[in-house]
Amino acid sequence: MKKWLTAVGLIVICAGIFVFYNKLYYPPLPMGNISKKEVVEKVKTSTMQITKLTSANRNEWYITSKADMRVVGERIKDLVGTKGWVFTQKDGNGLFFEKQGERLVVSTQMWTSAYVLIQIPKEVNSK
Repeated sequence: MKKWLTAVGLIVICAGIFVFYNKLYYPPLPMGNISKKEVVEKVKTSTMQITKLTSANRNEWYITSKADMRVVGERIKDLVGTKGWVFTQKDGNGLFFEKQGERLVVSTQMWTSAYVLIQIPKEVNSK
């Protein structure tokens, strides 16, 4: 009986270490080509306010810390504004930009209570 409890205890400890190491306790990511562990490592090693995560499905994905949603909006405006897009309005989780008659919608999504994911269409660079 004692050996059985020891074995179960070791299995539980190993499972806990596996979950913690791979960051499985974080919510799922909307893009499938990067792991939660990679996202956390990029955020922790980055010195930028907005960190690029990946490009997937005609979108570029970024992440930023959620200090305040107004601050997040300003960071996005600065990032997209450097590409020549002009901010026009904010509606819900979308920020709308215009450039040469074209419209661009950047969307945000809370990933955790500390981080916000930002989805920017790749068109931001092509126009």
